[in-house]
Amino acid sequence: MSDSPPVPLRAAIVAVQLPDVDDRAFAASLAELHRLGRTLGVAVVATITQRRQTLHPAAVLGKGKLAELQALAGRSAAQGDDGDGDGEGDEDDAPDERAGDGFEADEGDRQADAAAVVSTPLPIEAVLVDHDISPSQARNLEKATGVEVLDRTAVILEIFRRHARSRAAKAQVEIVRLQYMVPRLREQGKGKDRQRGGIGGKGAGESSLELDRRKIRDRIAELTRELDALAEEQRTQRARRRDMSRVALVGYTNAGKSTLMRALTGSEVYVADRLFATLDTTVRPLVPATRPRVLLSDTVGFIDKLPHGLVASFKSTLDEALEAGLLAQVVDASDPNFERQLQVTTEVLAEIGAGDVPRLLVFNKIDRVGGTEAEESTTRTLLERWPEAVVLSARRPADVGRLHARIVAFFARDLVEGEVRVPYDRQQLRGEIFAACEVLGERYNDEGVIFLVRARPEMLERLQAA
Repeated sequence: MSDSPPVPLRAAIVAVQLPDVDDRAFAASLAELHRLGRTLGVAVVATITQRRQTLHPAAVLGKGKLAELQALAGRSAAQGDDGDGDGEGDEDDAPDERAGDGFEADEGDRQADAAAVVSTPLPIEAVLVDHDISPSQARNLEKATGVEVLDRTAVILEIFRRHARSRAAKAQVEIVRLQYMVPRLREQGKGKDRQRGGIGGKGAGESSLELDRRKIRDRIAELTRELDALAEEQRTQRARRRDMSRVALVGYTNAGKSTLMRALTGSEVYVADRLFATLDTTVRPLVPATRPRVLLSDTVGFIDKLPHGLVASFKSTLDEALEAGLLAQVVDASDPNFERQLQVTTEVLAEIGAGDVPRLLVFNKIDRVGGTEAEESTTRTLLERWPEAVVLSARRPADVGRLHARIVAFFARDLVEGEVRVPYDRQQLRGEIFAACEVLGERYNDEGVIFLVRARPEMLERLQAA
């Protein structure tokens, strides 16, 4: 029996450049789908692109490009239809779709189209579409090519499903996956057979499609109840931390948040150089320890065109960002598209209601931009544009130390001095005082111990009332 690793699934990427998408954004989206494919364990062996005013309503691509995709799948147009479901060709689809769709076709465009299809010795086994497509479009593409078709949402959902570890993350992903499946049941050829009615066989009964939908609704309701119970536990945990200084790491997926989390806290959080390696929020205190203690949380990463359902489903996870006193927005400085990623993160934070939380911009992976000169030049450029940012590598202790100091200094601005009196019969409060406050001194009288502390105003007020 061979011990060789499994051969990855061969796939082709399909993408349509619409008029409102410039070349740079289009290239960035394609590159990102390549990375998503690799994260999914798929080998992308070909890419087919096309410029159109809109996605083809039947099969995303026009007839000419669809024929190229069929050839990659080892099929001819005669073995399938043109994706319309009518078995007939499209007269308006010229071999070069660009000119026919209102774009000025030039030699560069034609060369780009020619380079977009990479021949592969073996037929492809899947198609990844860099758009959210309708169930009928997916079905038509599958009929035309004979292989599985996944749109961008389906790819992201599958990655989330594989990476989810906790009960909460698994339930959240499963809810969105089921919601995604419901409108696609009809396109899977179900619902045509009918079952007999209830007692005595009266009534039309339910079709298998209706049964499947009801099962999915019941499963979603069950998962929602489970999530509500887990969310209540999370709210209780956050309530215990409400008076503490909290900073949340937020940012684009694979920006290095988990590596930074490990460096700042000394915790063994999961780290991997792939998209969406972290789907669960982890909370740990900063190390070296600070007084008052500062808690750091790692959160799920964002991505361009992140399905809205996933954002809504992971709302409880992202509440750590919403309730933090500071957001450390981590950006991959070595990524040429970091400005778009910065914009996406800002938009998602605004969507979940965290747009007004104070933010510290952290440019990570500066060690990956090139040699020493390139690193120094990039650092200067970044700081000229964002003077308050921190530019670092999470793998350099000195850089991490600078970020640690910035975080501590941010929360130190809000500390106030005060006294906390602790009776001798309540000395169990000492541990909480030393964890939540900077103790400047203590003295004793007949009634108990008086601590002189620096703490957050709300924490000081709570300890004084205890």
